[in-house]
Amino acid sequence: MNKNELIVKVADTTGFSKADATRAMDGVFDSIAHALSKGDEVRLVGFGTFSVANRRASKGRNPQTGAPINIPASKQPKFKAGKALRDKVQKKR
Repeated sequence: MNKNELIVKVADTTGFSKADATRAMDGVFDSIAHALSKGDEVRLVGFGTFSVANRRASKGRNPQTGAPINIPASKQPKFKAGKALRDKVQKKR
């Protein structure tokens, strides 16, 4: 499912217009991104937790030349699924 398909599903489920559902979804995504950019966690009980993981600097190799390279430290978004979401996924198998 892509973003447009998700927006249509939300519009159908809630009775919102597609434009209202788009604004709502964009608002949710922007709010999550803003919280993560500040270093905060976003916990959605039953769904999961969005957080920021700090990755240490490391050494790697250029795959084309084999030359060693330094990979700088970075911050990466991370998602951990909640129990209710994991349970729903398990039931579908």
